[in-house]
Amino acid sequence: MTGAGLYIHIPFCRSKCGYCAFNSKAWPGDDGPSWYLEAVRLELERLAGSWDGLTFATFFVGGGTPSIYSGEALAGLIAEALSRLRWCEGAEISVEANPNSVTLAGLAALRCAGVNRLSLGVQSLVDCELIAAGRQHSAAEAMSAVAMARQAGFDNLNLDLIYGLPGQSLASWRQGLAAAIELSPEHLSLYELSIEPGTPFAARAARGDLSLPDDDALAEMEAMAQEELARHGYQRYEVSNFARSGFACRHNLNYWHNGNYLGLGAGAVSCLDGLRLKNEADPERYRARITANLTACHDGEALGDAASFRESVIMGLRLVDGVDLALLRARYGLDPLSYYGDTLRRLIERGLVAMDQERMRLTAQAMPLAHQVLADLV
Repeated sequence: MTGAGLYIHIPFCRSKCGYCAFNSKAWPGDDGPSWYLEAVRLELERLAGSWDGLTFATFFVGGGTPSIYSGEALAGLIAEALSRLRWCEGAEISVEANPNSVTLAGLAALRCAGVNRLSLGVQSLVDCELIAAGRQHSAAEAMSAVAMARQAGFDNLNLDLIYGLPGQSLASWRQGLAAAIELSPEHLSLYELSIEPGTPFAARAARGDLSLPDDDALAEMEAMAQEELARHGYQRYEVSNFARSGFACRHNLNYWHNGNYLGLGAGAVSCLDGLRLKNEADPERYRARITANLTACHDGEALGDAASFRESVIMGLRLVDGVDLALLRARYGLDPLSYYGDTLRRLIERGLVAMDQERMRLTAQAMPLAHQVLADLV
């Protein structure tokens, strides 16, 4: 990968989903607060000079729900970022959106501002599953949002889907996946539902009030999805991500290759050559720091070579192609087999990790167990 990534975090949603543990909060009204975008602009203005030695290749506006703001408001912020930093030709510029908060005019404004990739948080295309997940849109609204995106000129579209939802069966997962494939997106992200501490779903699970598919059902759902997507021309390139040729998400690839990135907004993280900085997570406290002419950063760490090496291994093994050993040795002067010793040898002997002279990767057998396998290498 060449070039750094820029990430801007929008921490507001119209409602907070019961499974969500991201840095987001419900915001009343049809539009996000203007004071937050102004704070992000100020942070961008102050940091642009210290990052002027880098050329940026990707730009991602995520959340939360960025589309809680009008397309025109987001377009203005995007235009400012494009003018203040140095960009590669053909940079990938992505915005996340929810199906019930997009309009054709807003999407057209984003497209005119240079946004060339749209990621829709569909999560399911089966109405009873959307209700069980606490989503505020219907399957019909999701399909309408896809149609509007195409009409606005987006030819690089991602759909997020979740499997393992309450009450979901293999048959309903197949139904929703088939509907998503029928919409012909260039990219699909398939996430297994995770019950995160502190969420309403975690409280329900503790009370025994959450009927979830068991591990065998989850394994069947993943295997079916991989087979169906491969049959329709989607290549799995990361644990949770599938794309048609040429449409892998370049912004996320930069993360998985442990590249440099600048994060703006509440809770955003920046990483530059092993120095990691994290912004204040609460939007109002973030704004207060910015308006008081203080740095938004409230936490940071400088990773040593060994820690950065481990992180590069963990992130790289999420990719189907795995880790380039020559690049790893050149970057850190460390060799995985020498560094991990018996821990890595056991994973190889169990058929979970494959390693040759050029690359180290998870095996197909290990992909469904990726989180457990990678935990052994942290």
